[in-house]
Amino acid sequence: MQYSADGRSDGTVTAPQPGFLASVFRDLGVDEPGEHGEPGGPADHESPSDGAPAGGPAGPGGDESVAAHARAAALTHHRTLTVQAEHQRLADLLRRAALPVSAMDFESQLRRYEPRPYPVDGPAAGPAEDPEPRWEDYAPAEPAVPDPDGSPARRLLDSGYQRELAQARLTHQRALRVWRTRRAEAGSPAADESRRAHEQAEQARARAVREYNDSLEECRRAYRLAEPAAVESLLERALAAAETATQDLPAPCRAVYRPLTRTAVLDLDLPPLDLVPSLTGYRLGPDGEILPMPRPPADRATDYLRLVARVALRALQAADAVDTDEILAGVVLNGWLRGPAGAEPLCLVSVDADRDALARTRLLPPATPYEEHDGEGVYADAEQDEALVRLRQLGAAVTPDPYALTGIGPAAVAGAAVPSAQDLSANEFAQLVRELLTRGGLAQWSVRLRGPAGLVATGEGPAGSALPGRWVVWASRAAQPVGEEEIRTLAEAVREESAERGLRLTTGRFTEEALDLAGEDGHQHIHLVDGDGVRELARTHLGLPVAASH
Repeated sequence: MQYSADGRSDGTVTAPQPGFLASVFRDLGVDEPGEHGEPGGPADHESPSDGAPAGGPAGPGGDESVAAHARAAALTHHRTLTVQAEHQRLADLLRRAALPVSAMDFESQLRRYEPRPYPVDGPAAGPAEDPEPRWEDYAPAEPAVPDPDGSPARRLLDSGYQRELAQARLTHQRALRVWRTRRAEAGSPAADESRRAHEQAEQARARAVREYNDSLEECRRAYRLAEPAAVESLLERALAAAETATQDLPAPCRAVYRPLTRTAVLDLDLPPLDLVPSLTGYRLGPDGEILPMPRPPADRATDYLRLVARVALRALQAADAVDTDEILAGVVLNGWLRGPAGAEPLCLVSVDADRDALARTRLLPPATPYEEHDGEGVYADAEQDEALVRLRQLGAAVTPDPYALTGIGPAAVAGAAVPSAQDLSANEFAQLVRELLTRGGLAQWSVRLRGPAGLVATGEGPAGSALPGRWVVWASRAAQPVGEEEIRTLAEAVREESAERGLRLTTGRFTEEALDLAGEDGHQHIHLVDGDGVRELARTHLGLPVAASH
């Protein structure tokens, strides 16, 4: 029955929906109320013909469908919350992966010994450490006297003061007994043994700190001498320390140092692809089924590349910050996606940066909040992401689509103990050529062109040196032999640069026609160095071997 605004009945009756009442009373464990509100009574309105409720059919099937729909809605909400938690975790990883790393140089690893005093309350505490209890420290304060000129004996009549005085004397005598007992035990064999054990432990601590610092100083000496084991150990400690901000995102990184080019090659294990959520949530379909809502593949790929870029920049910053003595001339970083056991790893990012490029680049981006970019493509987002922009400023190569397993070629290979020219990165090869020729006397080095296959540079040697005058150098490491056409091209470049000589250097070999042309009168100012000559120069000027090209 409905009621008007003044609280009186308006004479109309509103029949509750039978399906709703049935579900409520079934949950309460009682039967559906009848006409007079009693359990088990007849229905409110019964049709004379078929006995069906006036409100329409409300059999068990209808109640079950409503309950099933409610359960599906709750499960949809729960699954959506789980997906949102995955997005929040990714946002937190992106933020923490961009935190700056602390330099793990030798100074920060030194240990300092601070002696620990023998405990004052120990069994061997001496008089200097445990002074005799004084009565002045236990005596209660004297009560105030109303008449300052009165007799002091009147204070003795204060019962409260007398009780405090007696208690203080008992406390003082107890402290004296404990102190005398400790003094008596101080000269006992057990107390002497305790003090000796403490002194021996302190000596052992001091000796351990001293030995550790001595070993660290030895590592520093080996590092300054560019010994590979020492350089690699320092780099890997710094890389491991950089992971502490994201311990729940393991990204182990191994380091190999090449004395030939003074370059560190870092192999970084990238996060798994399923770390980035593939869904935005779930929704309830018209038929009650729970439907996943997938993210656009471009957005998911963008988020993964953002995370990869921050992890790679963090490793580069750790390697650059720890190299305080500037042993490294450059760093090569290869990011590998490891698959199941036995599967070949896939290179998704590769950076080839020299020291100058690292010094010019502010490696880590600020810790900006994670943002969704719905409706935008991966390439547009990736171009705008600051971490990826900084990687590309270092000349990095990045996969266009990690989820399509599109790999890239690594800038350098760190597997061989003695590398060949093909194992070196473009920067490493340029560094090797420059080092060989400057040690041979060619100064004022200037690179004009550089690419994966080689470089073109100019240099000038002083009079009386092994390489006097102005030179044009063309160095390459292509597998094909160098022909006479390239010799003619180099001769033309020598004339254009107003140079006196030209040097054609290759890690391979020359054709017979090229050798014949260099011997003619018009091309005798062109000098040729083949792969055997490069290896001989490395042994002579660097004292290091170079393997033959594959």
